[in-house]
Amino acid sequence: MTEPAPTVKLHRLRPECDADIDLPRYMTPQSAGMDLCAAVEADWQLAPGEIALIPTGFAMALPDGFEAQIRPRSGLAVRHGITVVNSPGTVDADYRGEVRVALINLGRHAYTLHRGDRIAQMVIQRVCRARVEAVQVLDDTERSAGGFGHTGK
Repeated sequence: MTEPAPTVKLHRLRPECDADIDLPRYMTPQSAGMDLCAAVEADWQLAPGEIALIPTGFAMALPDGFEAQIRPRSGLAVRHGITVVNSPGTVDADYRGEVRVALINLGRHAYTLHRGDRIAQMVIQRVCRARVEAVQVLDDTERSAGGFGHTGK
């Protein structure tokens, strides 16, 4: 049995000037993420190595028990080196401020963001809050303390 989709309430923060910016939406019937668009006032040049917090023009209310993950768009990452610096970024259910995207240019050339460009994607996920228990000893496993690359190539 499939659970009903959660309702995410979106609020356009500057409707008088951002009505031309698409609100988050799925681009295909089976897309996992909704595209987020840049609500920049003018073209924004992102130099190699530069990090910028890009506005989207909206705030949202997520249902309790959910988060929004802000992820890179693969085309921007592969073709231009533009990615989300804290990927995935998390938007908590109790946050009501503007959703902004922390982009970084890992490419070799400056990249220009234009008003309305699709800059990231947002995936809505259920959150599991864990209980924390302090213990004196952890149970042993086959891996135990084996770390990075310990299982081979």
